[in-house]
Amino acid sequence: MRKLTILGATGSIGASTLKVIEQNPTKFSIFALVAGQNVDKMRELCQKWLPEYAVMASDIAAQRLKAQLTELNINTQVMSGVEAMCQVSSMDEVDTVMAAIVGAAGLLPTMAAVKSGKRVLLANKEALVMSGQLFIDAVEHYGAELLPVDSEHNAIFQCLPNEIQTNLGRCSLTEHGISHILLTGSGGPFRYSDIESLSRVTPEQAIAHPNWSMGPKISVDSATMMNKGLEYIEAKWLFNTEREQLKVLIHPQSVIHSMVQYRDGSVLAQMGEPDMATPIALTLSYPQRVDAGVAPLDFTKVGELSFLEPDFQRYPCLKLAMDACYEGQHATTALNAANEIAVEAFLNRRLRFTDIALVNQQVADKVCATYTPSSCRDLESILELDRMARGLASNFVSERQL
Repeated sequence: MRKLTILGATGSIGASTLKVIEQNPTKFSIFALVAGQNVDKMRELCQKWLPEYAVMASDIAAQRLKAQLTELNINTQVMSGVEAMCQVSSMDEVDTVMAAIVGAAGLLPTMAAVKSGKRVLLANKEALVMSGQLFIDAVEHYGAELLPVDSEHNAIFQCLPNEIQTNLGRCSLTEHGISHILLTGSGGPFRYSDIESLSRVTPEQAIAHPNWSMGPKISVDSATMMNKGLEYIEAKWLFNTEREQLKVLIHPQSVIHSMVQYRDGSVLAQMGEPDMATPIALTLSYPQRVDAGVAPLDFTKVGELSFLEPDFQRYPCLKLAMDACYEGQHATTALNAANEIAVEAFLNRRLRFTDIALVNQQVADKVCATYTPSSCRDLESILELDRMARGLASNFVSERQL
């Protein structure tokens, strides 16, 4: 039986992970749950799963949770802060860590799991976006097992030979006859909207994803296709791709989750319902497969499958991320930091939807004019650059504030 720590337990990935575990109670158990500020949801999870530890982001949230659990006579030990998150990610009792904290906040506990040699189920894009080479090197050095959870990267993973699956970040696509990785994305809710109308998009419209149920930040990133840009960067590190080997396709139906094109003309595609329980189930049970609680595709009802090239005028954030990917670690770290600030400002109605890309561009330009790839030599320098980029982004947001 695998014992899990779930980083991001109250989010959508956490919910899907618990759904899979509920389907397979003899195969998996919960050791620790980690969340941000959602005390009520964490209390409900502790009541149901009775973990050894529950960790909240802040002392105040932890105190509230502890009081509620004490009243219910639940003996779960409550802790708070990043250090506690790292602790429950690296304890000897844990063998598997679901890394699903959104944003830069997930980097340190995810790295703690890697350095403890755990099976790391990577749903936190920022770990590779912010610390790509350092992260991949740490996986190899500490003997961790890395499995991608994002539906697109998991799909690519499933279409690759075993030799690559067990050597992520160090593999050679060319040696295994692979010509291209085709990373698919829905294009979000505005793929057919007039570009001129995008400046009037509201937060409510942006988070209404047509296919997937996700949190607000990721939903906005999907609408701008920054999410696909971050996935592009992540795919570069996971599968050790050259620029010409990695392509992005818009696939509105989200039935094909990504594809791998081989030298002989074959294309392998992974298909399924748009439900994160499917890739989560594979990473939990790999190399076996377990019941994910997801119905198989009914091909008589799938209908038409269509594909489009991305329009960078409509999706400038995607182009920014693709360019930053090959500019260097400083560029991807800064872009990710800027985007978190810009998206938060948009969700709080302080920034127009189309200004997200403009703030991201300003920060990326400023950082790339000042820093070089060697500026990100270790985790501390990466986190310092992240803080600096957030400060720049906040200043640029203030200049454009509604």
